[in-house]
Amino acid sequence: MSAVENHTEALQRTLGHLQALVACDTQNPPRIIAEDAPIFIYLREQLSDFKIRLFDHGKGRVSFFACRGTPDLLFNVHLDTVPALEGSDYPPLELTLVDGRAFGRGACDIKGAAACLLTLAREGDAPMALLFTTDEEGGEGCCVNEFIKDGHAAGFSQVVVAEPTQCVAEFRHRGFLSARGHFKGCGGHSSEPRALRDNAIHDLARWSSAALNVAESAEAEGRRTCFNIGTVEGGVKSNVIADHAYIFWSARLAPGDSNEDFIAQSQGWDGAAAAEWTVSFSGPPLPTGEYDDVAAREFAARHKLNTGDGLDFWTEASLFGAAGIPALVLGPGSIEQAHVLNEWVAVEQLERCLKIYAGLVGDHV
Repeated sequence: MSAVENHTEALQRTLGHLQALVACDTQNPPRIIAEDAPIFIYLREQLSDFKIRLFDHGKGRVSFFACRGTPDLLFNVHLDTVPALEGSDYPPLELTLVDGRAFGRGACDIKGAAACLLTLAREGDAPMALLFTTDEEGGEGCCVNEFIKDGHAAGFSQVVVAEPTQCVAEFRHRGFLSARGHFKGCGGHSSEPRALRDNAIHDLARWSSAALNVAESAEAEGRRTCFNIGTVEGGVKSNVIADHAYIFWSARLAPGDSNEDFIAQSQGWDGAAAAEWTVSFSGPPLPTGEYDDVAAREFAARHKLNTGDGLDFWTEASLFGAAGIPALVLGPGSIEQAHVLNEWVAVEQLERCLKIYAGLVGDHV
């Protein structure tokens, strides 16, 4: 169908899909979602001519894989959202249109992209492959990792991860590393001479000071690590030697850096020996490992995509990239509009995304 003649109709259909998707509560946490969740019922109805497979990995981690024909391009869209915040001007689970903006939890991150893809799937018959997941906001990547591990991604030569990029193709982004430390001390009266060396909080403070020194030195050299201490707790009261302390920290390393190397380095900093360390999540930067971004850039050039300068946030594109599957990030909206009190995506961005995705799958709306 003609892009000009049906432009308004296609946009209205997209907004209708977005309204239905936003109304489905997929907040993560609590991530209470299963195979029979309303959002999957809706997807099945809209993708009735697709071959559909669901993979339930437990704990609300569900993958919905829909394929029509034998495409070599895979679109990846996460359906889970961050929790709605108190005090929003608009009902978070209802789509509200105001001055060219579509408000609603997940409208930007990233149900708007999902709505665009549903419009293309419904109105065309071109080969398409869509992977919808529900655990991206929980910082796990289980759905995508299992999809790759089980060989389902092997037939695709390119992946488009539909995170908000203002509709430009991005090939590089930071990783995301999150870890916890449990420091152990020896409790007792604070008047004892051993208090300085046996206090778990003192060891945590020494480690934190070393970590900040490393981060500041890296920034001075133009290698920003985005190191951040998120939470700290421990001890009992001021006159008791703390026998325990906990720290929860993260870093977002640049392309070319290694999460594993950073973890190994962090465990050698002052005070680290007094702690037990657990990596909560390790998503590599993009590109990563032995794989470069040449194939993804060639794909973008063939389709005449506008390109960006890289992203400071992490996406699941790096999980595909680490498996040797070329991946880029491209979707409607800006990350500045995601996770905020009144989340929104510009209607103009949805229009633009429809046209771009249509070009990628070979149909026109």
